[in-house]
Amino acid sequence: VQLQASGGGLVQAGGSLRLSCKAPRMITSVFGPLTLGWYRQAPGKQRELVAAITSARNTNYADSVKGRFTISRDNSQKKVYLQMSSLEPEDTAVYYCSTDPPGQWGQGTLVTVSS
Repeated sequence: VQLQASGGGLVQAGGSLRLSCKAPRMITSVFGPLTLGWYRQAPGKQRELVAAITSARNTNYADSVKGRFTISRDNSQKKVYLQMSSLEPEDTAVYYCSTDPPGQWGQGTLVTVSS
């Protein structure tokens, strides 16, 4: 089942963005137990996992975003969020959400950080 990301945009370095991801076709009882992740793919680079959250809300982050990004989830709404702060030009990428490990890829959302 594809998850749909949104909330990207253009932001200056040092700014913040909040990304959202929804799973409208997934029933709540399936969504709740899943480990979910935010991934990103910068131009010319491989897609990488930046943050993950388990059903128990344990979280894990890539070293490059620790202390700046926060992942959270709302199981009743079947949504997962990524709060991004202190953004850097190196954070520029298309951001996707999926399960961890990843399943199908849905639409991503472009984040562009200007210097």
